[in-house]
Amino acid sequence: MHDKNLIREVLKQIRTAAETITFRFKPVKKVSDFTDDPAGMEKMDSICMLLIVIGESLKNLDKITEGNLLPHYPEIDWKKAKGMRDILTHHYADINAEAVFNTCKDKIPELSLVINKMIRHLEK
Repeated sequence: MHDKNLIREVLKQIRTAAETITFRFKPVKKVSDFTDDPAGMEKMDSICMLLIVIGESLKNLDKITEGNLLPHYPEIDWKKAKGMRDILTHHYADINAEAVFNTCKDKIPELSLVINKMIRHLEK
């Protein structure tokens, strides 16, 4: 049996990061909102840091569950979610603002739903 408390804490870290991304992304309506001024670039930087947190937390989750938890939730492409962390970390100078925008718009809401479902399942 895996440490349920540790798994729950990691899931809550992911949920908090996703919630913060959602909050920070609210005023962003188009990709250029990230790129046209210093405030937008700062917002994108802060969101990228949270995406790194999510990816790292997913890798840790995989480690502590020996790869047995995430496959039960195929709604998310976990490989891509974890891979985003690698791209942001190792190729930060080449970050594509459109990819970050699309991730925030299309993937983070779905991730939040699944993470909440995982927490509910764990608490049963």
